[in-house]
This record gives sequence, C-alpha cells and structure tokens, in this order.
Amino acid sequence: MSVRFTRGGLTVVRVSLWLVVGAVIIVPIGAVISIGLGGNHIGELLDAGIVDATVNSLVSAGASAAMAVVIAIVMALVLDRTDLPGRSAARLILLSPLLIPPFVGAIAWTGLLGPSGMINKYFTEHVGAPLWNIYGGDGVIFLLTIHSYPLAYLIVSAALSRIPGDLEQAARIAGASPWRAMRDVTLPLLRTASVASFTLVAVSNLADFGIPALVGLPERYVTLSTMVYRFIQSGTVAKPLEVVSAIGIALLVLAVAAVAVDRLLASRSPQVDGPSTSARLLPLGTSRIPVAMLVWVFTLSVTLLPILALASQALLPAPGVPFTLGNLTLDSITAAVTAPGTIVGLQNSVILALGAALICGFVGLTLGVLTTRTRSRDNTGLDLVALVPQAIPGLVIAVGWLIVGRYTGLFDTRWVILCAYVMAFLAIVVQAVRAPLRATPNALEEVARSSGASPLRALYDVSWKMAVPAAITGAVLVALTAVRELTMSVLLVAPGTQTLGVSIFNLQQAGDYNAAAALSLLVALVGMAGLGLVAGARNRS
Repeated sequence: MSVRFTRGGLTVVRVSLWLVVGAVIIVPIGAVISIGLGGNHIGELLDAGIVDATVNSLVSAGASAAMAVVIAIVMALVLDRTDLPGRSAARLILLSPLLIPPFVGAIAWTGLLGPSGMINKYFTEHVGAPLWNIYGGDGVIFLLTIHSYPLAYLIVSAALSRIPGDLEQAARIAGASPWRAMRDVTLPLLRTASVASFTLVAVSNLADFGIPALVGLPERYVTLSTMVYRFIQSGTVAKPLEVVSAIGIALLVLAVAAVAVDRLLASRSPQVDGPSTSARLLPLGTSRIPVAMLVWVFTLSVTLLPILALASQALLPAPGVPFTLGNLTLDSITAAVTAPGTIVGLQNSVILALGAALICGFVGLTLGVLTTRTRSRDNTGLDLVALVPQAIPGLVIAVGWLIVGRYTGLFDTRWVILCAYVMAFLAIVVQAVRAPLRATPNALEEVARSSGASPLRALYDVSWKMAVPAAITGAVLVALTAVRELTMSVLLVAPGTQTLGVSIFNLQQAGDYNAAAALSLLVALVGMAGLGLVAGARNRS
C-alpha cells in the first residue's frame, strides 16, 4: 500500500506541475499563435511600417549583442587573466549596469548626451557644436550595449574560468608568446560561450521596450516593441490583438531560430574535457599603468557619469536651469516620491515581485527536484516547457497574457502582470535548483529509502530540503528582476495597476523630466547599494 500511495503521490505532483506550466506557459504561447494566424493583417502591417521596424529591431539587437560580446571578451581577458591593478574593484563596478533598469539608464544618458544634456551643453558652449545627440538608432544600439555587456561578461568569464591553464602553458613552452597563446588557445575555446552570450543578449534586446521608446521614438526610430505598444495604446487598428499577435509570432520565430543556430554552432565548437587548472596571470609589464588608466576611464564613464547626470536633473527645479549651488533643491525628489502614482507603483511592484518570487520559488523547486531526481519519460518535456520562456521575448509573453486575460477575467488587473512574471522568470529558479542537485549523488536518498522512507518522503527530506537554499537564491533573483521590469508591465498595465517602472516611464513621457530623474536616481542608488552589499559579503567570505 505504501508503494502504491507513493507512486500515486508522485503522479499527483507530476500532473499538478503539468497543469501549472500548461496554464502559465503553454496556453499564452498557444494563444499568440492561434490569434496571430487567425487573421490576415499583412497589408495593414506593411502600411504601418513593419518592414522598417523589423530591420531596426534586428540591427539594434544584433549590433548591440555583438558589441556587448566584444566588450565582455576584452573584460574577461583583461580582468581575469592579467595582473591589472584594482581589477576586482573594476570588475564589480563594471557589473553595476546589470542592477540598473535599462530605461533608467536611458533617462540618465539623455541627461548627458541629449540635446540639452550636460556634455552636449558643455561642447556647444566651448566648441560651438554638441558632441553627439544620443537620440536615434545609434543611441539605441549604444544603450542596449551598455546594459547588456555585464550579462555577456558573466557567461564568458564563467567559460574562461573552466579553461585549463595547462593549455596556455603548453603553448608558451612550445615558444608562443603570452598574447599569442591567449589568441590561439584561449579565444577559440571561448567560441561557444561567445555564441551563447550573443544569442541570449540578442533575444533580450530584440524585445526591449524602454530604451527604444525613450531614445529611439523622438527621432522616429521605430522597433517592433514600440510598434506593438503603439497598436495597443492608440487604437489605430481595428483588431489590435490579432495584429500584435502576428508581430509576436514573428518575434517567436526569430527567437527560436536564434536558439537553434546557437545550439548548432555550440555542437560544432571545440570542447575541453578533464580537470581545470588555474591559469597564470599574464604580466602587463610597462603597459600595466596605461591599461589600468584606460580600464578605469571606461569604468567610470559608463557607471559614474550617468548617476551624476541623474543627480543633476533630480536636484534642479526644472529642465534648463543652470546647475549652481543656489538652484539645488530636493523639491523634485520630494514631489516624485510622495506622488500618488509613485506610491501605487511602488506598492504594486513590491507585491508583484514578492508574489512572483514565492510562486516561482515553490514551483521551480518542486519541478527541479522532480525532473532531476526521478526517472520518467516526461521529465524532459516538463523541463523543456519550463525553460522555453527564456528564449521568448518578454513582448511575446505580454501579448499572450493580453489575450488570455480577456478570457479569464484577469484583464486590467495586477494579477495578469503576476502571471506574466511567473511565466518569464520560472526558469531562473529551475536552473538554480538543478545545478546543485545534479552534482549530488543519489546515495542519501537511497539511505533514506533503505531506512523505510517512501520515495516521495525521501525526495522531500533529502533533495527538497537540500535544494531550498538554491531555490531561495533563485527566488531573490526573480524578485530583483521583476521589480525592475518594464517591457511586459507597460503592455499589461491598467489604471491602478502600474508598477514603479511604468510610473517612471509615464513621468518621462509626460515631460516631467526632473521627477522622472528623481525616481530613476533612487532606483539606481538602490541598485548600487545592492552592489555594495554583494561586495561586502564577498569580502567577509
């Protein structure tokens, strides 16, 4: 009876997980495909400029991903494989754009390189012409690069740490110089990680909304994400859900194609088997100080300057007011923080972030334990469905829940945003849980079962409890990701359900630049504080 009950219990858990991932993941994707294929809107989309928007999206996503990977490789080689002074501090600061929402970064950089930005104003007064107007397609590419190179660096750096140092050492014994050994041995072995980071960054940037909306639209640089937003908000088309679903299918196809190419190239890339040994740091010699100066100039330019620009805007009463001590005031910050829209947005962001973290933590932990520690034919399918949203642009997820929300009563509520968050971020916890469980032998569970525990009880007492810390870490990452999200929220928002990101975006769109900068500054400072906590924890450990 005990075995039968156990098998029945595992079956109930498995069926429950399929129902959850089916409702949260499969149904929205199916809704996008079915609605998108239900009508012929090709002519309407062509008239609206879909070709130009697609080209702009592909160019901005591809170019920014390529530049992000190049920066990531240079960062990894210089910071992880040389004796550069201060490399630990530089590495930590260079990762800070990962903690600042991209749309906040866009607001900051427009305060520097916009028509009336600090740098352009200085060049106009002293040189007679602005340095560079960030508005337009080149500005979109620049900002997407700035906010995506940290992610590419994390992937490349992890791959670099797994390359045995013996390979470079053997090349140097054979007569190769240190730089040639790095070029001929290390760089080819980073090809897989480079392709993987390019794919992940390109898919993410393909559907980014905040940067193209704030920097691209003023110069009529339209992307697929801003086109979808226009269709949903303006009512310029008769059947907006069908039209945006057709765009969603196109994005879905592009994402799937990118992942397929990534897997194909990865399968053909060289692999290294065997234990990994630490590589010797490459001495920079007389170039040590000049390289350090270049690294720190770049580091402070992409991190400190935008924060200073936000501060200058937030502490002034209105745009265009000279930055003098007498003009500094906290009125913009006070007004922005105490505004009803900000309070509602903050409340919704906290509720949605915590809700997504709790749901993803529990479901991801259960799914990760079940698919990693049990044997079943549907484990691969269950695992694949849970991880699929990682390759789907957030824009497609939002469109899917726009459709599902209309038929489920969730439309125009905060809960439809929560469902989209769970769909998009569940994979974070699943992957966090799978890693430690796969590295743990089954001996402990076998001991529990030999002591009389049922398989289900053994899973709970051993694997489940063992994976709880990893699930908590994944849930925290979900909360941090959800609280800074804009692309999905801005499409699913309704009166009273706006998030903090949407509140900042609305202030910027309404022309209240100082209030938007004030809120953005607070968000950026929270991100920097989180970076400081991470640094403190690492130093204590």
